[in-house]
Formats: sequence, C-alpha cells, structure tokens
Amino acid sequence: MDQNIERWVSMKEITEYLGVSRDTILDWIDRRSMPAAKIGRLWKFKISEVDAWMKSGVAAEQ
Repeated sequence: MDQNIERWVSMKEITEYLGVSRDTILDWIDRRSMPAAKIGRLWKFKISEVDAWMKSGVAAEQ
C-alpha cells in the first residue's frame, strides 16, 4: 500500500484538530462549503483539504 495516501478522518478527529464543536463543523459544511464526504450517516474529512479551505478564507466569511 502506498504510504503517501492520506487517510480520511472522522468528525471527532476533525473537531479536535480544529478545536471547534460538531455543530460548528456541520454549519460550515452547510453554509460555507467545507470539504467533506458523507458516507452513510458518517462525515469524513481529509486534513489537507480542510487546511486548504481554511487558508482560502472561506471559513472566515460571514
């Protein structure tokens, strides 16, 4: 298996990584197009995509 493949992280991991609540993450997905994939009932995230999204300034828009 290629060691360079980034793994998907869970909602719990992304809330801990960003230091925000689950409700904030769900709001960002809904209102600010935060990059995420819904697999069944679970949300999954790629840290590199979330970092790029945060750096783009979209997360700070009102």
